[in-house]
Amino acid sequence: MYIVLLEYIKPLDEVDYALPEHVDWLNKQYEAGRFLVSGRQVPRVGGVIIARAMPRGKLDALLATDPFAIRKLARYQVVEFEATRTAPELATVNEAVPA
Repeated sequence: MYIVLLEYIKPLDEVDYALPEHVDWLNKQYEAGRFLVSGRQVPRVGGVIIARAMPRGKLDALLATDPFAIRKLARYQVVEFEATRTAPELATVNEAVPA
């Protein structure tokens, strides 16, 4: 699994302008089963995405299609981890996304 930390590198008004496209992109990733959780950091300096297990190259390619990346609005830090314990309602989160 991955924790993806987004750090905004442009002013919030530029980020807000691209936000509808970013939300559409997120929705597609949820529909495909790739993302589990996402949201804004507090304070609003970026965002956080929890992604299912997949090859790292696939995740990197996916992140490159984010409108925030395309418009160079955010920097991405990816932390890979192996979930060894989850709450019962999250029992399937460690399953990989089909290639």
